[in-house]
Amino acid sequence: MRAMIALLALAVLLGVVWAGVGLAGQRTLFGIVIPYVAIAVFLVGMVYRVLLWAGAPVPFRIPTVCGQQRSLPWMRRDPLESPSGTLEAVGRMAGEILLFRSLFRNTRVGLKGSDRVVYHSEKLLWLAALAFHWSFLIIFVRHLRLFLDPTPSFVHLIEVVDGFFQLSVPVFFLSGGLILVALLYLLGRRLLDAQVRYISLPTDYFALFLLIGVVVSGIFMRYITKVDLLKVKELSVGLTTFRPALPEGIGLPFYIHLFLVSLLFIYFPFSKLVHMGGVFLSPTRNLANNNRNRRHINPWNPEVEVHTYAQWEEEFRDKLEASGIPLDGK
Repeated sequence: MRAMIALLALAVLLGVVWAGVGLAGQRTLFGIVIPYVAIAVFLVGMVYRVLLWAGAPVPFRIPTVCGQQRSLPWMRRDPLESPSGTLEAVGRMAGEILLFRSLFRNTRVGLKGSDRVVYHSEKLLWLAALAFHWSFLIIFVRHLRLFLDPTPSFVHLIEVVDGFFQLSVPVFFLSGGLILVALLYLLGRRLLDAQVRYISLPTDYFALFLLIGVVVSGIFMRYITKVDLLKVKELSVGLTTFRPALPEGIGLPFYIHLFLVSLLFIYFPFSKLVHMGGVFLSPTRNLANNNRNRRHINPWNPEVEVHTYAQWEEEFRDKLEASGIPLDGK
């Protein structure tokens, strides 16, 4: 039911762009206005979320560690699993962001029979997540050629590497196939795994359906319904330089793809997808574990008036001396 709600919502949105462009001819709305609104919402939303996270106080060191902390010299420590300094924390973050090290170690618990608990690996989830994120990054970089004129040389290099196999004409990009397979696996996991399905919300399915829609519409344009890339680049460069123009001859499939991408940008800051920025500001990941080297004091603790032993001894000195109780310094 939750998946159907998300799929129905996306179908309604696709019906809106089909009616708006195909029937009403509102190409300016869907080709210029909505993309500008999407970029504005994305930038403002991301800046707001990042500033909100950055302004959250972190009074204590709370890194999640799974290795030996820097301690006694004869104890072997783990610099990546329990970093003691900034450089080691950066190395740990790089492993998390680029290779998903925590997800690689992820295990799943289940019952074998009625009373036996077993743990098994979840490497397929790690592989699908890695394939999706890296493919998404490569596709994003490849699309820079539509917005930059002249196209940077590194974009050409990535296109050559990504299209190395050249299985078809136009060139088959490996990232396009990988990202679709990864998204279908993640969707199938949510639909078929009872435990994951139980905790899944309609928004979880909607994000997956939206991403699949972006990928499928892009593949459809590239390999089935050909689109004039020169006209698409003219539109894209016009949006980038704030001199928008709508060339004739760009068909409905492109506007559907552009609308889905714009919808993704609008939805991004308000969804779980925003972890792209949040992972850099997570105190459980970006802090060094140096609690044994430094004392961390809560900065907003109120000042507490204390009565030290020396003050108490001075206050009752006569009575203490009369009772024969020894005093400090005597």
